[in-house]
Amino acid sequence: MEKLNIGEVTVTWLDGGNTALDGGAMFGVVPKLLWTKKYPCNELNQIHMRNDPLLIQTRNRNILIDAGMGKARLNDKQKRNFGVQKEANIDESLQILGLKREDIHCVCMTHLHFDHVSGLTRNENGILISMYPNATIYTSHIEWDEMRNPNIRSRNTYWRENWEHIQEQVCTFTDKLDLDEGIKMIHTGGHSDGHSIILIESNGEKMLHLGDIMPTHAHQNPLWVMAYDDYPMTSIYEKEEWIDYGVKENAWFTFYHDAYYRAVKWNGEGELVDVLKVAK
Repeated sequence: MEKLNIGEVTVTWLDGGNTALDGGAMFGVVPKLLWTKKYPCNELNQIHMRNDPLLIQTRNRNILIDAGMGKARLNDKQKRNFGVQKEANIDESLQILGLKREDIHCVCMTHLHFDHVSGLTRNENGILISMYPNATIYTSHIEWDEMRNPNIRSRNTYWRENWEHIQEQVCTFTDKLDLDEGIKMIHTGGHSDGHSIILIESNGEKMLHLGDIMPTHAHQNPLWVMAYDDYPMTSIYEKEEWIDYGVKENAWFTFYHDAYYRAVKWNGEGELVDVLKVAK
């Protein structure tokens, strides 16, 4: 598992499962000739994607960013339709670190689409129960409302079974939330109306996790947004603002979906100056 130190904070990527998604959907209106120069696809036009939660460890807390695809959460039809190649192995990842599910203090949900939230529950003898029974689950108020009352578009990704078994653990916020010293959740909208990002600051170092408004390093261009984005212009404005901030602050940009890079730094010309690659 790859690790990144942000001052006194340690970031570790857990095994949340792999998918193969349509490259055209992931890059929206960007021509294939352009996006394939930055992110390869297979003969079916699918791109390799990770769904790996980030474990944030401070002096006092174990915090997850998103929850992965889960295990035994999807039926065969769903696995085929969503290109699931491998389910999550979160228990194994935590065991390597000397942790258990019960040791997670909170989970920060950038948003509640199925590929981020399915891992909040686990299947025990045919019954869904909370994966992290001792954790507080944080998400924006807007996201939580839409999760429980999806519209005609969003009901394909906001599933009742992904919220009804963990609803007592959920705590919502409006604009910003201080999670721990130097760790903030900030509502942005864009990919979904309730989408949020995470900012970490420790000992003068910074990390930005932009969630699905920048799912991979290849989405660096603010105009390169997914066809899945509900509010693409908001994604563009937010990416522009936060990428500019991160570059000026020499921040690490981290990813949940990227199959090649866990984290990168860019200079003012948009060039990679430091990277943490996904181990092969």
